[in-house]
Amino acid sequence: MIKMQSPSAFLDAFVEGATGWLVLNRPERRNALNAEMWAAIPPLVAALNAHPEVRTIIIRGKGSEAFAAGADISEFATARSDSAAAARYERLNGHAFASIRGSARPVIAMVQGFCIGGGLALALAADLRIADGSAQFSLPPARLGLAYPLDGLSDLVAAVGPATAKELIFTARRVMADEALTIGLIDRLAADIEAETAALAADVAHGAPLTITHAKKAIDFLVRRPGHDDDAEVAWLAARCFDSEDYAEGRTAFMEKRKPVFRGA
Repeated sequence: MIKMQSPSAFLDAFVEGATGWLVLNRPERRNALNAEMWAAIPPLVAALNAHPEVRTIIIRGKGSEAFAAGADISEFATARSDSAAAARYERLNGHAFASIRGSARPVIAMVQGFCIGGGLALALAADLRIADGSAQFSLPPARLGLAYPLDGLSDLVAAVGPATAKELIFTARRVMADEALTIGLIDRLAADIEAETAALAADVAHGAPLTITHAKKAIDFLVRRPGHDDDAEVAWLAARCFDSEDYAEGRTAFMEKRKPVFRGA
């Protein structure tokens, strides 16, 4: 294991093989995200992306009780005391969500237990969400009187559609794991989440990294995901695939009837 230096004691980042891990480490508060944690996410995601061995990034909560029980409401009296303070706070966590959406490596949210409010927004910023039967989801802004960020609503609508997104916000009701799979809030419901998440990450790691980066960015562009509005970047990423050593390796391996060895170059 290679551990990254973290700006926050409540966030751990490390590399194991081809997987980068970002762990919300505040179990005594059900991994509720405070301002320090929001600020630490972008540099840690950047560090994991920069590691040459990393092919996927997995975000999880410490322990099994919660992925994240939301933003730390105890900070709201100051951090969201009025519209100006709320705008500053939204920029802070908005940068965290943007860093996950903008990751060159696919990001998987591994969800156990409570995944509420800002915790669910964090999971929705990922590319894929896998959960076990303990997972519980809710969006409570209508119980707090706050406005949900537009980029977060965009992620929610992309996952579940506009009508279901409205119903989840309007009612703030609790969604259990099986329903979350049915409505598209998660992509997989796992019996053994540790094993199935590891297998998913390994499947991704076997692919050509440049192809996967292009597909991630191109699909996000096609669905107009926040931060992915540059078709020139998508075209450049496609050209990079065809000019890469990995493309030559893929063709050669196919002809030689062997598994390709991709290096991301």
